Amino acid sequence: MRCLYVDLDGTLLGPNGSLLHDAEGRPSLLGARAMEACLRAGVEVVVVSGRRRAQTGEDARLLGQRCYVAEAGALLILDGEEHWLTGELRPGERTIHQQIEDSGAPALLLERYPGRLEHHDPWHRDREVSHLFRGLVDADEADALLAQHSLGHLRLVDNGVVHRRSAALADLPQVRGYHLVPAASSKAGAVAVHMRARGYARSEAIGVGDSREDLAVAAHVARFWVVANALERDPTLADALSGHDNVSVCQESHGAGVYEAVVTTLATR
Repeated sequence: MRCLYVDLDGTLLGPNGSLLHDAEGRPSLLGARAMEACLRAGVEVVVVSGRRRAQTGEDARLLGQRCYVAEAGALLILDGEEHWLTGELRPGERTIHQQIEDSGAPALLLERYPGRLEHHDPWHRDREVSHLFRGLVDADEADALLAQHSLGHLRLVDNGVVHRRSAALADLPQVRGYHLVPAASSKAGAVAVHMRARGYARSEAIGVGDSREDLAVAAHVARFWVVANALERDPTLADALSGHDNVSVCQESHGAGVYEAVVTTLATR
């Protein structure tokens, strides 16, 4: 094991984005101990998140790391260098986020799904690439809608269950977070680019996450771990697991689940 790819919200971090609390909000050091175990073993930790660059970069810095993936796979920072994994959309006079806005895709989705989709306020602000929404829609259906309107260069990423919602979404059985990103962008793709740059073999890396988008990383690592709270919040995720033969479900949630994955792997290497 030479590298751990780990999601933040809903995975390493507990409620309200805390590294030091468990799923029930009780103080816990297990997430921090997972990071300590990696540092002691010389394992690189790469945070792979849907968060903005500024947020993700600070989180990586606090963990003593120089590489991270932000904006749901659209941006890889590799030892300080920017790698935009956004296909033909490139930052220039207008950011990629602004270019996506100009395409009309965000307005199209909000118009098609009233009462089922809204901006994920306030975290949708000040982004460089992705448009961040919350609600409950079929991402594949949304992608088909985009394609019908000549917007197939974009896709809607389901990044798992979120807890914040407005009164407009009060009747939904659950609320999920969605990123509208270039079709070329994905967490799995960013992981693959980082592994090539570092020269890591698939057998030398593991991943931990809580969403379908995270789960795609399983194609590039020896083993992918899904934290227990992911299935507790979204039982339908179990169907997606059946398509992978290298996925394990943690007995523990959030940081404790990451600790379980790290210690189990280190014990057998």
